[in-house]
Amino acid sequence: MKSAIYNGPFDVIVTELETPACGPQDVLLRNLHAGICGSDVSVYRHGPGAHQILRGEQFGHEVVSEVAEVGSEVTGLAVGDRVYPYPLLVKGDPRRAGCIGGFSEYIHVPNCRVGEQVFKVDDRIPTPVAGLIEPFTVAHRAVRRCRPQQGDKAVVFGAGTIGIGAAVALKSLGVVQVMVVDLSDLRLEKAAGLGFEICNSGQQDVQKRAAEVFGEVTTLLGTFPDVDIYVEAAGADELLGTIQSMAKPGTRIGAVAVHPKPVAVNLVRLAYGEQEIIGPGGYRPADVVDVMKIMERGTFDLASIITHTYELDRIVEAIEMAGDRDSALHVAIAY
Repeated sequence: MKSAIYNGPFDVIVTELETPACGPQDVLLRNLHAGICGSDVSVYRHGPGAHQILRGEQFGHEVVSEVAEVGSEVTGLAVGDRVYPYPLLVKGDPRRAGCIGGFSEYIHVPNCRVGEQVFKVDDRIPTPVAGLIEPFTVAHRAVRRCRPQQGDKAVVFGAGTIGIGAAVALKSLGVVQVMVVDLSDLRLEKAAGLGFEICNSGQQDVQKRAAEVFGEVTTLLGTFPDVDIYVEAAGADELLGTIQSMAKPGTRIGAVAVHPKPVAVNLVRLAYGEQEIIGPGGYRPADVVDVMKIMERGTFDLASIITHTYELDRIVEAIEMAGDRDSALHVAIAY
């Protein structure tokens, strides 16, 4: 089988590996569509860092697959079923969550159980959209942890796949208005096409734009945009300070972006502003179920955020394109 191997910064190769054998308790998956994650771009440019991607290994984790072979002792699956391989468990080792083999033709699933290692994908979800399940579960978990209430208002910083996923989750969980902030006109156009308010922070004052969209509230600490939840999905170090400075008392701040270095927190604003900074902690099976329900409903044209698709042999080109925020949003490998 063809497989992309990560060897270090700017060193990714496509090579031939032996197709894994399928034991009686195992399943062999043939990959259909695999997304390029921001973590894939980061390790390609800078090295593994905090990401769960290992040198000398197959990688790729945003993937939808088709069952190619089923072990004799496995129940609930048939050849041809489409499934989402759950990265934390699919290889039997959560430390391999970033390198399950999404950028290979096949994934071997040992000791396979439906609803744990793999989740069946409903026929109502198009295959390219199903390839978005993993990043959308990350976003959904971050939003769920922020405890959205009916009628809340929210701002998402970052219009990449995670940011768009967070905006979709916020609306699906009852938030009445969502604004997405980014520097890329292309990405903001995609967000606007899905029905979200937008702000280009390179051209507009974010606090003024938020006040225009959501109105303002005056408190003991001053006047602020009437926003209940902020989601930081962009990864710029200065953003947390920006959010804390414009957040009204009682605001929940979901910090989903991965920062390679520690970021300063304004403890005075945290204390006197009753702010909460919330870490999402990845995702859980419940998030997979909820995201698939959103996709099954088809309320949002999620395929519209897929801007580029490549063959596996062009994976280096795909990774480099995924890192170009002005030219691309979600980039995928199609098999």
